[in-house]
Amino acid sequence: MRKIKLAYLAPEIPALSATFVYNEIFQLEQLGYSVVPFSVHRPGVSVTDKKLADLEAGVFYLYTQKKHAVLKENVLFLLKHPLRYLITLKTLLSDMFKVGVLSRTAMGLAFRFFYSVILARQLLKTGVQHIHVHFAHVPADIAMYAASLSGISFSVTAHANDLFERAWLLAEKVNRAKFFVTISEFNREFLRQQGCNVDQVIVVRCGVDVEHFNCQKKSGLSDLPKIGFIGRLVEKKGADDLLLAVNELKKLGMDFKLVIAGSGPLEGHLTELARELGLSDECVSFAGAIAHSAIPKFLSELDVFVLPCKQDRAGDMDGIPVVLMEAMLSGVSVISTRLSGIPELVVDRETGLLVEPGNKIQLANAIQALIEDKTLTKQLNNNAISKVKKEFNLKDNATQLTKLFEKYVTSA
Repeated sequence: MRKIKLAYLAPEIPALSATFVYNEIFQLEQLGYSVVPFSVHRPGVSVTDKKLADLEAGVFYLYTQKKHAVLKENVLFLLKHPLRYLITLKTLLSDMFKVGVLSRTAMGLAFRFFYSVILARQLLKTGVQHIHVHFAHVPADIAMYAASLSGISFSVTAHANDLFERAWLLAEKVNRAKFFVTISEFNREFLRQQGCNVDQVIVVRCGVDVEHFNCQKKSGLSDLPKIGFIGRLVEKKGADDLLLAVNELKKLGMDFKLVIAGSGPLEGHLTELARELGLSDECVSFAGAIAHSAIPKFLSELDVFVLPCKQDRAGDMDGIPVVLMEAMLSGVSVISTRLSGIPELVVDRETGLLVEPGNKIQLANAIQALIEDKTLTKQLNNNAISKVKKEFNLKDNATQLTKLFEKYVTSA
């Protein structure tokens, strides 16, 4: 069967905080698909990996287009395809009334409609047959209007922030998409509660390259137990709770080294919190953002990986963080929280340890348990590797997507 030519759209390609998007693109290309990448924004952090640099060079960035050029393209599209333009404009106006015609969300929809014309023109120009979108908020808005304008079908993968904090028109997006994917059963139930037809929602996990993260963990604990964290330094990642937890361990007289890798708006606050707690540089260090290619080495040096996710004040929370899969596959014991879809990956006392979000005492106890109980850690690590290979394998999950493309697009 001849494979379709795909377009991919995400908020930022390639984004260090969304490695699953570009890894999925690479995997689809290995499976024989031609993928044309589009991005809403240009990434704020420059990539250093040559493979990513090559990808970035081929991405079309929508919001870098000048506003006067966007308006001109809208006029030209209206003149060339008046019926499609007016039908899509009618859909936009209906959507704006649904979300509150004078609301900020409605104004955002209108703004994105104008840029959807740019995307529609590019879709027609490049000859793609289907566009797949990561994240059900801004990129999905642009894609669904571009799909209507171009006559090209679209599909969506929904993750976390796009559902829990920025959920608008979800039922409409589910109905309009050829198919609608999400990463967890938790998300699927959330969509049902939002009034979506979940018969049209399919769970496809985000996956990890099982060869890239191939159980590289050294055997045995370090002389000085090393605890690691990787993530954006934002409220929902819970790095502050981790600092509070290791401070409890310090009070018990435990020796350890905590390394926090990542950057973000809370970096200054976290370094100040560590100072206020009396956690010295010998005890806690901040490594800054690290390239994805450097993560396997970082993980291989750890004894425990901790990602104490929580819901932030805006209602946002993680889905199933890919970095947990990477740590588990690397043979590192993991601790996370009972939140969102995380328990679907980290099964408490089976593939890792779970604590309640924001509970520093539970978190400290869990870290202590993994440092002191070698039998438990060995059992958890073996189970974790099997779990990731079986359910969160990037190649297998990309293959699931290709079956959906074949079912819903090539058969249409």
